[in-house]
Amino acid sequence: QVQLVESGGGLVQAGGSLRLSCAASTRTFNSYAIGWFRQAPGKEREFVAAISWSGYTTDYADSVRGRFTISRDNAKNTVYLQMNSLKPEDTAVYYCAARSGPLTTMGSAFGSWGQGTQVTVSS
Repeated sequence: QVQLVESGGGLVQAGGSLRLSCAASTRTFNSYAIGWFRQAPGKEREFVAAISWSGYTTDYADSVRGRFTISRDNAKNTVYLQMNSLKPEDTAVYYCAARSGPLTTMGSAFGSWGQGTQVTVSS
C-alpha cells in the first residue's frame, strides 16, 4: 500500500488554472503508475489522466485532453496535474491513485487512493 496525499485544490473562475499535487510515501515510487480520477456530486467516479512509472507514457480523458497535463517528479515522489482553461463541469473531488503495474484508465486496477481534494470552478 502506498499513502497518497493530494493538494492544490480550490475555487477558481472559469478559464482559470490550478495545479494539483499528489505526494506519495514510498521508497519505490518510480515503480508505480499514477492516475487522477474525479467524482462530481451525484455522478460516478471518472478517469481524468494517468502517467506511467517512467513518465514517458500518459493518457487523458477526452474531456480534458489539451487542457490538462499530467507529469511526475520521481525524485520528489510527486505527480502533478496542471489544469488550464477550467470549466464549471470540471468541478469535482479529485483523487490520485497508484498501482504497481502498467498505466491503465480503469480505477478498479488501482490499489492505493488518496483522500481527495476539492476543485470548484465558478461560471
